[in-house]
Amino acid sequence: MAASLLACALAAPAAAQTRPATAPAPSKAAAPMASVPSPLVKVADGRMLAPGIASIVNRGELVVAMLGVDTPPFFYMKDGELVGLEVDLAKSIAKELKVKVRFDRSARTFNEVVHVVARQEADLGISKLSRTLARAQMIRFTDPYLRLNHAFILNRVKFAELARDRPLPVVVRDFRGSIGVIAKSSFADYAAKNFPLSELREFASWGDVLKALEKGEIMAAYRDEFEVKRILKSDPTASLTLRTVTFRDLEDTLGIAVGIQDPTLLAYVNQFLSESTEKLTIDKVLKALDR
Repeated sequence: MAASLLACALAAPAAAQTRPATAPAPSKAAAPMASVPSPLVKVADGRMLAPGIASIVNRGELVVAMLGVDTPPFFYMKDGELVGLEVDLAKSIAKELKVKVRFDRSARTFNEVVHVVARQEADLGISKLSRTLARAQMIRFTDPYLRLNHAFILNRVKFAELARDRPLPVVVRDFRGSIGVIAKSSFADYAAKNFPLSELREFASWGDVLKALEKGEIMAAYRDEFEVKRILKSDPTASLTLRTVTFRDLEDTLGIAVGIQDPTLLAYVNQFLSESTEKLTIDKVLKALDR
């Protein structure tokens, strides 16, 4: 009897293997996807474009906000024509979009350029704009197209009175003198952040800052290295009364302002900058002064 049970047990798996496999249940046919309208906009030449870019193309022009105060070699009037490195940049972007460019120069300060873009009165802001946290709360910035270090221009006599034979790095890092900046500019913000022990004085223009420096009304003028170097380049004798300090660990990055409502335009301009073969450097900018 035991042998018989054992034989049945051994035979069971073999018998199970001979059972016919159960056919899988037929799968249900996938329901067709509902038709979703394309978010793209068709323009006159038949292209399908993102709404923000389509608006520019249909309008036939790219509106660029730019400071109304000439800032060579970035943007300035010459023989009745607006020219400069950033003017060329704006024209190149417009050319890629196959439209004309129109410059809105109503802004009287750099911050006002940002406000023009934030109010959607311009597509882009190209105006030697420093990328700051305060401005980034209103608009979006592209990747930097130029990097400049921060710099001081110092009145030699006034600075010597403060330094009293102490090493220059020690004095400037714990700077307690007076600093002149352009009012409502990125460097007004930078000065308050980077030199909290200094006496900050704001002026209407860079020219006013330099006049105060020459008269000894302020000890230092604070801006990017280009604006500092151009002074000595234009007047080598200025080094007799002025000295410069460049901060290699403090960087001012320039970017293009784009409205927060148009991420596709931001991506487009970033791609344009990435593919551009003409990268700006401090040396190229200084060389452009000789044109």
